[in-house]
Amino acid sequence: MREMLTGGPLDVLTGDYLAELTMLILARDRLKDPSLGYAKTFLRQLEECLGLALERGVRIVVNAGGLNPARLADAVRELAKSQGLDPAVGHVEGDDLLPRNKELGLPGGLLAANAYLGAFGIAECLRGGADVVVTGRVTDAALVVGPAVAHFGWGAGDLDALAGAVVAGHVLECGAQATGGNYAFFREHDVTRPGFPLAELHADGSSVVTKHPGTGGAVTVGTVTAQLLYETGGPRYLGPDVTARLDTVRLTEDGPDRVRIDGVRGEAPPATLKAGLNRLGGHRNEVVFVLTGLDIEAKAALVRRQFEDGLAADRRPAELRWTLARTDHADAATEEAASALLRLTARDGDPARVGRELGRVAVEMGLAGYPGFHLTAPPGPGAPYGVFEAAYLAAGEVEHTAVLPDGRRVAVPPAPVTATTGEQPELDEPDVETGAVDPGPTRRVPLGLVAGARSGDKGGDANLGVWAHDEPGWRWLSRTLTTELLRELLPETAELPITRHLLPNLRALNFTITGLLGEGVAAQHRFDPQAKALGEWLRSRRLEIPEALL
Repeated sequence: MREMLTGGPLDVLTGDYLAELTMLILARDRLKDPSLGYAKTFLRQLEECLGLALERGVRIVVNAGGLNPARLADAVRELAKSQGLDPAVGHVEGDDLLPRNKELGLPGGLLAANAYLGAFGIAECLRGGADVVVTGRVTDAALVVGPAVAHFGWGAGDLDALAGAVVAGHVLECGAQATGGNYAFFREHDVTRPGFPLAELHADGSSVVTKHPGTGGAVTVGTVTAQLLYETGGPRYLGPDVTARLDTVRLTEDGPDRVRIDGVRGEAPPATLKAGLNRLGGHRNEVVFVLTGLDIEAKAALVRRQFEDGLAADRRPAELRWTLARTDHADAATEEAASALLRLTARDGDPARVGRELGRVAVEMGLAGYPGFHLTAPPGPGAPYGVFEAAYLAAGEVEHTAVLPDGRRVAVPPAPVTATTGEQPELDEPDVETGAVDPGPTRRVPLGLVAGARSGDKGGDANLGVWAHDEPGWRWLSRTLTTELLRELLPETAELPITRHLLPNLRALNFTITGLLGEGVAAQHRFDPQAKALGEWLRSRRLEIPEALL
């Protein structure tokens, strides 16, 4: 926060503190203490930087309110008073659906239920004079769109401008991911300490993404493309205020560390709001056996036989999952390099079935198992895990309210025109045959030599974006990387539904892999529960690539 406030000119500082997993963590905080449920990190940052922001005239807009934005707004005022400061503080509420879950027909047993609100509540607070605006669950991009609406005076009908700001907001929302962090071609730049991105927004919704002078990392068409593909899907990016057409985005270099975004078209938003529902799914535990040297597969088989035989039938967990990671190397120079990891994950609604019973069986095998028996850690008591799912409600059912600094409460109406009042036509599949390259001689090499990738999670689904550097690479990539080939390259996806979207303007493909992550990140369904490294796995896979592209 200090770096952004001191590094160069800034009008509005935004901060995105919420993720699907964060909402579950905040819900558990609120269970322990009803006055909590917000991101305490923000207050620690503000303690150092609030005076600096007020001195420089920088307004602050954050979603750190989480499940309790009103309480965070009060905490900001208390902090300011202790420092002799008097900022105008507004907040946005109405996203918390838990008190209304029966009325809205939501399932029981929820820890949190929050609608994704749009930008106009934030704009109302800023127009009401707020220096600091805190919200609960809004869309990540709304933190950027709200200030733009307040500054330029856009209305609900300015769809192209709103869509352009949504795209800028999506680029900024993950911070340094737009300046070289988590970037496939990270060796192109010094990303030891990347700076944070900022967007210069214009009245027509176009923008330039850049960063403060002298900060690390880089802003390039590649880094911005990677972030645009992150956790998105098809050409239509749905939001509560506008549907942004990602297939219309144009990216151009605008000087060193400057990328212009323009051409974005907007369409009416859907008539429904997405809501994130979090509940406890049960309890889980894991035991990791270290297998060293020879006969790794046979040792793993012995562990499974002994362990499952040692479990009492009436204490057996509902789910036992075994995963063998062959991290071992032949004739290794260190013991660790000679070892593989056999991971047992157990899940059950009863904590006793994944706690002491697992530990008992593992310990009793210690002197009667495979040669070299040891564990990465003693078995623990197990822990609860959460489940995330999405629900959709009519926008008019959600009470979107801006609470202004003077205490006035302003109701924010839903979008007056939605997709149901003016249905969008089906989009034609882009033509990828035109100008396709003759492959010529090929070499079997990793895909990552010619393509970048970025991946992430959307509930239980994984998003995987892949892009090419240039037009010949794009023509080859778009023809070659089909859903069938993706299943071959990533065998874990073989039995799952996969949707492929083409985004020619970005020279990119975006895949949605349904169900890869089970019940979401908190359920810890797989080794990489948020699919963060799924793209890097794909880039490491070898296939025949035209030498002309290499």
